[in-house]
Amino acid sequence: MSDFDKSKLNVNFMKGVNKISPIIPRKYTLTHSDETGDLFLDIGKNYNCKAITSFRDEVLCEWIKFNNMYFLQCYAYISGGEFNLKESAIRYSIFKKELPLALTAIIYGDKTFFKAHPYLSNSPIFINFHSIYPAFNKVEYLGKVKDYFI
Repeated sequence: MSDFDKSKLNVNFMKGVNKISPIIPRKYTLTHSDETGDLFLDIGKNYNCKAITSFRDEVLCEWIKFNNMYFLQCYAYISGGEFNLKESAIRYSIFKKELPLALTAIIYGDKTFFKAHPYLSNSPIFINFHSIYPAFNKVEYLGKVKDYFI
């Protein structure tokens, strides 16, 4: 995993969302620059679709409430058919390697929110990998929010 560098994180709060509210809807769009290593986190009521490129290497997350329990649901796009099986395996491997960094960036970038809502630190995190290949089309548990605090 790459090391998280706070100085490389750029956070943008979109219309209708501030540092402490709302919980739902609250969605995260995390993108990056391969050239500079900068991370770009948009926090809004919707995903920042304008930030998503044709590379589809963003991580998307949103808060969900089910049976009076909050959880952070994340999404990573592996392949809809434009990548072959080998390329999809590489994409899946890269996402798996970089997800801890991505989650650390998201949670650090919204740290005031977590200070205002400390009970969310015990919320579970799940990642949905989307792929046409069954080996990579799955949901995985990634621990709890507090596992990514720095």
